[in-house]
Amino acid sequence: MSDNLITDSTRLSTRLWLRLLTSTHIIESEIRSQLRENFDTTLPRFDVMAQLYRYSDGLRMGKISELLMVTGGNITGIIEQLVNENLVERLTDPHDRRAYIVKLTDKGKQEFERMADVHRAWVDSLLDGLSADEQSELYNLLKKLRQSLEEKRHNND
Repeated sequence: MSDNLITDSTRLSTRLWLRLLTSTHIIESEIRSQLRENFDTTLPRFDVMAQLYRYSDGLRMGKISELLMVTGGNITGIIEQLVNENLVERLTDPHDRRAYIVKLTDKGKQEFERMADVHRAWVDSLLDGLSADEQSELYNLLKKLRQSLEEKRHNND
C-alpha cells in the first residue's frame, strides 16, 4: 500500500510514529558504529563529553544525568572511565563541599572537538537524502510536534 493511500488519521499517526522510531534507530545505530570503529568510544561517552563541552565551567553529576535523561549510576561509570583517561576532571564544588563539578580537561576538549567534527560529517551524510529545504521543513515540523507534546505533558502534570 502506498503512503499516499493512507486516509485513516489514526493509522497515519501510528505509521508516522513508527517511521520516526525507525529513522532514529537507523541513525543512532550508524553513529554508535562509527564512534566505536573510528574512536573506540561509545555514544553515551560522546554524549557526556558533549554536555561538558557545552558547559565549559563544568556540571554536577546530577545535572549531567538530568540533561541526558539517564540514571546517576550510568553517569558515574562513564565519568570514572573519562577521569582515568584524563579526559575529564572532578573538582569539589565550592558552594557545596560534598558535591563535585565535572569538567573536560584540555585533552578532553581536544578529543571531543576531533570527534565532533567527524560526527557532524556523519550526520550530514546520513541526512543528505533530503535537500536543505526539506531538512529545514522537517526540522520545523518536528519542532512543532515537540512543542505540542510538551504542552500535552505539561497539561497532564
